[in-house]
Amino acid sequence: MPEQVASRLPKRVLILGCGYTGIRVARTLASLGISVVATRREMDASVSHAAEPGIEIHPFDALNPADLLRLPTLVDSCEAVVFSIPTLRLRGALVERLPDVVRSIPDCGIRCIYLSTTGVYGNQHQVDASTSPAPSSPREWLRTEAENSILSRFPSSLVLRPAAIYGPGRGVHVSMREGRYRLTGDGSNYISRIHVDDLAAHVVAALCSSLRGAWPVADESPSTQREMAAFCASLLGLPMPPRAEPGDVSETLRANRRVDGAAVRKLLAVTLRYPSFREGVPASIREEELGRASNP
Repeated sequence: MPEQVASRLPKRVLILGCGYTGIRVARTLASLGISVVATRREMDASVSHAAEPGIEIHPFDALNPADLLRLPTLVDSCEAVVFSIPTLRLRGALVERLPDVVRSIPDCGIRCIYLSTTGVYGNQHQVDASTSPAPSSPREWLRTEAENSILSRFPSSLVLRPAAIYGPGRGVHVSMREGRYRLTGDGSNYISRIHVDDLAAHVVAALCSSLRGAWPVADESPSTQREMAAFCASLLGLPMPPRAEPGDVSETLRANRRVDGAAVRKLLAVTLRYPSFREGVPASIREEELGRASNP
């Protein structure tokens, strides 16, 4: 990142929901000398090991009213907030607690970035920066509600709607290796993706900018589910995964959506490290292998 861009970053950032994507954002910011306060819902041994120089990790559960009361204290010393809290389950039912989280944060002109999902576009097959949300499932409606709570509460906010996030330890290559992956029908449905490091680059660039509104984020290569599976099968020396009926796979695998994320990339001056899965999956596998080698 150019020095003049890094100089515009806030000095201290709060990341609410430091999971798979959040910890990559935290590490990127810390590498740039930014102090990071991060929260995790479950503080187990693996999380404590993720705490690195420049990163403080605190327990926080959006379902716990007492934790909501602590939020102003966490926010007080920070200049920006990244929201990466997923839709949660409470007694088996989906719940969206981000509106409660948002109401617990004082409106003090702080810069806010929310990581949503392209799921808010519902059943629309072609998505770009001009496409309006059209949620069709309970999960999609809840995410849309969360977006609206952010945009209405904080004038200086930006919503990033990433396509399917993949990277080391996560994605089709991992599911196929573990024998869990299924093609939806003949696998002809399109799925767009973004590598986690490229998504982190979007977040960092967004923290430097004054861009507002809501924008789809994706790499340059939407592909059919079958095309991605064939690439991973060839790379890993595995057979093609079996087929399944749409009702037997997750909601995300039933989508048939091509996402154009060029507009926000241009506005944020982001250059993708992994323009497609053809670069991103091999890089993810190499990082996994390096991780195993360093932790035998």
